[in-house]
Amino acid sequence: MRAVVVTTFGGPEAVEVVETVVPEPAARQVRIKVAAAALNPVDAGARSGVFGGDGERIGLGWDVAGTVDATDAGSAWSVGDEVVALHHGPVKPLGTHAEYVVVDTDAVAKAPAGVDAVHAATLPLNALAAVQALDQLELTPERSLLVTGAAGAVGGYAVQLAAHRGISVTGMAREADEEFVRSLGAAHFTTGDGGGFDAVLDAAILGAAALERVRDGGAYVGVIPGTAPASVRGIRVAELGVVADGARLAELAALVEEGVLTLRVAGTYPLDEAAKAHARLAEGGMRGRIVLVP
Repeated sequence: MRAVVVTTFGGPEAVEVVETVVPEPAARQVRIKVAAAALNPVDAGARSGVFGGDGERIGLGWDVAGTVDATDAGSAWSVGDEVVALHHGPVKPLGTHAEYVVVDTDAVAKAPAGVDAVHAATLPLNALAAVQALDQLELTPERSLLVTGAAGAVGGYAVQLAAHRGISVTGMAREADEEFVRSLGAAHFTTGDGGGFDAVLDAAILGAAALERVRDGGAYVGVIPGTAPASVRGIRVAELGVVADGARLAELAALVEEGVLTLRVAGTYPLDEAAKAHARLAEGGMRGRIVLVP
């Protein structure tokens, strides 16, 4: 089968499509025939060596939508089930940017009904990151929340999820994105002014600049490990280490079916053009995710 890997760190030119063996599921695992797999900034980080793994073959891809192809004997999943899953880990020999991938059973959820695989593939990583970050903030409906990078993939899901919980959300993004961010459910919009929020979900990784907008004793969560600023003024500071969670992913898929969450695709590329997809990702300026299709 074909799989996207890097064997030397670098830019988009480092991306390779190689032939490799089809993986076999072990106990409490399933094999998924990949229909679509989103490309995320974390893949660019793995490609460029941010997470280490020098000298190893690193498989790219965290998100997957596809069909169960093989399971262990006691699995709750059956061959032919349409699913989505998060294949966690920045340094792994085989990712979801492949024709087949093996993932843990408890990382898998039923794909949202009425949604094509390309759109479904944009759900797992970014929506799980958003909901797990919100959980860390422990906000009740009467509290106020600032989401930085509100027009982005994680930020957009965070706005929608927080608004669904009844939280007063202010979205921070570029001025040109105001109408879009408000359409996601943000009650207020800012390009950077204002403060006094009960909490900030820092999807744009602004760090200390975002922390300044939190009231004394409030809460801050950054979505990339190792980037959170030091606590000041009694603010509780945390950073997200997203984890695979099939049960939670199933809840998010249900919210897609209910129209609470919007799945956004910026474009698609064939698996064989993965390097071109990485080059497009590096250009930025997209709403939604690029998706690779085997």
